[in-house]
Formats: sequence, structure tokens, C-alpha cells
Amino acid sequence: MDVYGIIGNPVEHSLSPPLHEAAFRELGVNAKFVTFEADPDRIGEAFRGAEALGVDGLTVTLPFKHDAFEFVEPEESVRRVGAVNTIDFTDSGPVGYNTDMTGTLRAFEHHDVTLEGADAVVVGAGGAARALAFGFEEAGADVAIANRTESKAHDLADDVPGATGHGLDELPDLMAEADVVANATSVGLESDESVAPADAWHADLVAFDAVYKPLETTFLGDAKAAGAQTIDGAWMLLFQGVDAFEIWTGEEAPVDAMNEALRSHL
Repeated sequence: MDVYGIIGNPVEHSLSPPLHEAAFRELGVNAKFVTFEADPDRIGEAFRGAEALGVDGLTVTLPFKHDAFEFVEPEESVRRVGAVNTIDFTDSGPVGYNTDMTGTLRAFEHHDVTLEGADAVVVGAGGAARALAFGFEEAGADVAIANRTESKAHDLADDVPGATGHGLDELPDLMAEADVVANATSVGLESDESVAPADAWHADLVAFDAVYKPLETTFLGDAKAAGAQTIDGAWMLLFQGVDAFEIWTGEEAPVDAMNEALRSHL
């Protein structure tokens, strides 16, 4: 039996086990998906231990995505992001991927949203924002980054080719000219807050929220009310798992079965 898992601290809230177990059942893969809650002071030992024990692949969640980057041979596009959320233990050693980035792009593709040539605004400057900003840039979008601490937006923009950094006070003006607005902060997580003013939305926008609890955040609700297209955070969660599954197994993931399992646990 193959063994895959998620490593983080904490991990008891993770939706990855039902997501991947559904894929294994659908395709008849003889595999198990488990959780590993690692001691942050011994994370290097945890990664090496997983490899030594013959674990076939890991998804990596907070706070270990940067630690994982130091442990693996990063896939080429991951070198720029500097964070790893998927590890494939190959015969030649552990290879690192960032399916936060690729999974989000697949979520947009699934919703028939073209990013090439689009003006995309990323709200936030943390790890999720970094993955989104690089992903949008790689897909051919012009990227603007807005953050409460403006200096952090500029720091991230300096790393992303062609990107610009802004404070949150500039968000309404950015939204007026944008095609895509993505919330990559935790604002709205199980609350009715939003990073974007309700009156800044318009019908020509696509709104994406990395938050998936609740599925329709205030951010997405305001966008929908203005006639904008919305993509909830569960799509990012789904497709980052889809990408990980396909990296590990080399098989086409059963997207519908995985989506059904995921949403049944939300």
C-alpha cells in the first residue's frame, strides 16, 4: 500500500484526507492518506523521517512551506516562489512543487477565466499572496499587489516581474480598472469582514477568495451583488489537491469525486 499524507501544525482541521481518499477509492488506488503533526523545532527530522519510512508523497501546510523548500529539489517555477506545499519522494530524491500556484490557475481555467493580458489585483502579501502573484504573472496577467502594510506589498512586488505594490487605500482605484481581484488574506474567515469596499465592485470583475469558510464570504457576496463572476476558495483547495494527486500517481485525477468529497466536508 502506498502512503501519502499532510504535514503541518496543526493539521486536525485539514480537508486533504477526505479529498485524497475519495480519489483513491474512485480509481481503485491501493493507498492511504494520513496526517502528520510535526514539532516545529524538529521539522527537518520529520521530513527525513518520512522519506526514510517510505512515505510516497506529502502535502505541506502551515507553518512548514518554507522549511520544505530547503529540504527538496524544487521544481523550476517553485524556485521563484520560495515555498513548497507538495513533495514527491522519487527514486532520485524529494522534489518540491507549489500547487497553491498551479491549482489556483486551474481553478480559473475551470471557470473559463482567461488570465493572459488581464489586470489582476492580489490583496495580501503573505504566502498565499505570493503564490497567487507569481501564478498570475506566469499566466500572463499584469499584477498589482495591495496590502494593509504597504511596504510588504512593495517587497513582494519587487520579486514578481512587472508587479506594482500599493496600500489598501488604493484598492478602490485598482478595482475600477481591474479584471480580476483575489483576496489572499484571512479576512472573512468565519466572519462577515471584507478587504474590499462593497461599492468598489462592478460587473466586469472576477472575484476570487482564498478563504473557503464560509464558501460565500462577504467579499464574494458583495462581488456577486454587483454582477461580478465569483470563484470560491474551495476551488483552489480542490485543484491544489488534484495537482498533487496527479504529481504523485501520474494518473488523471477524478475531479468530480474529489470535489463532491471536499464540499461534503465544508
